[in-house]
Amino acid sequence: MNDEEKRIQLRRYKMFATGLFVLMALIFIVTTILQKSDQSHWIGYLRAFAEAAMVGALADWFAVTALFNYPLGLKIPHTNLIQNSKEKIGDNLGSFVVNNFLSPQNIRPYILKLRVSIFVGEWLSKGKNQEVLMRETSEIILNIVRKLEDETVVNFIAKKIDEMSSEIKINQIVGNGLEYVIEKNEHQKLITNLSRQIKEYIVKNQEIVRERVKKESFVLIPKFVDDKIADKITSGLSSYFEEVEKEENHQLRSEITKKLSVFASEMKTEDRWKDEFQNIKKNFLQEEKLNSYASDIWNSIKKNIVEELSKEDSAVKNYIRKNLVELAGNLQNDEKLQYKIDHWIRVTVYKYILKNTHQVSGLISSTVGNWEGKELSQKLELEVGKDLQFIRINGTLVGGLVGLIIYTIAHFFI
Repeated sequence: MNDEEKRIQLRRYKMFATGLFVLMALIFIVTTILQKSDQSHWIGYLRAFAEAAMVGALADWFAVTALFNYPLGLKIPHTNLIQNSKEKIGDNLGSFVVNNFLSPQNIRPYILKLRVSIFVGEWLSKGKNQEVLMRETSEIILNIVRKLEDETVVNFIAKKIDEMSSEIKINQIVGNGLEYVIEKNEHQKLITNLSRQIKEYIVKNQEIVRERVKKESFVLIPKFVDDKIADKITSGLSSYFEEVEKEENHQLRSEITKKLSVFASEMKTEDRWKDEFQNIKKNFLQEEKLNSYASDIWNSIKKNIVEELSKEDSAVKNYIRKNLVELAGNLQNDEKLQYKIDHWIRVTVYKYILKNTHQVSGLISSTVGNWEGKELSQKLELEVGKDLQFIRINGTLVGGLVGLIIYTIAHFFI
């Protein structure tokens, strides 16, 4: 029912109550006139009823009117109560709601009935709901991504990269990485590969060795002697590196491991390596380069997000659908998961309500207090005025009956 309908209804009941008073007044006048010429007993009873009914009607009219207005416009003390006491009404109403509706003992039974997990599970189990959720979530994310200013995002990414890079000690990372490789013995594979490649290079380039030996040899030494020496060098070197390749405990491997360990330790502790990596980092992360990297990162992320969320059968959406189906099943069938979720929600809601009851009271109090007094009075009268008119009607009838009883007692017993 809208406000206009409520006004019409209120006006109708007011007219009825007032009409009843007017009827009693007419009866009183008529019976008073009749009593002067006719002494019939029924006239006296009817007059007593009408007289008392008028008193009851007027008294209740005054009481009801005094709640919302000044009776007849007269500023009588303790009238127009709603308008004159709206701050107190707001405070009392707020306290009443909090004390009687938001107390721990009142809200606890309702909180314990909360079973959000099953409701969400049933809702998610329906394909159309999954698609709605997917579509709406995708639209929200796409809308956010498209509205973001590229320059702002790029500057943010560049700033964060710069902040992170300033805190990163590259010499420590590289040194620790090298120590990890040594600890896991992974460097042995590198030594093996290098030994094999050096051996193969020597074997394939024997002529280079011969030319070098001949160039460094004396003129008087015969060529076959130089060739023999070159063959021995080639054979010796290739055999040596073959030994390194095949023997896991070769001395050269141990020497290389020791050197690498020392190198890793120096890299972590010596300032020259720290400064060297710092210079490399500065050259790599110059402002223009940093902005370029950030721009490439953002453009790639933005492109992938838009593409993945715009396609119906994208890998991301299919992955989310799969997980939604699995989540719906778990929410419906996994009692432990249901208990954890529902228990967390119940505790959170319970604590939040109790923690913020004063805000509810304050909201009601400030809302009522901020209303114009006349507006508040009209609002309340519109809501309860119809029922209050029954007080006037009942007052008229009950007053009449009481007056009739008094008249009867006085007539027969006094």
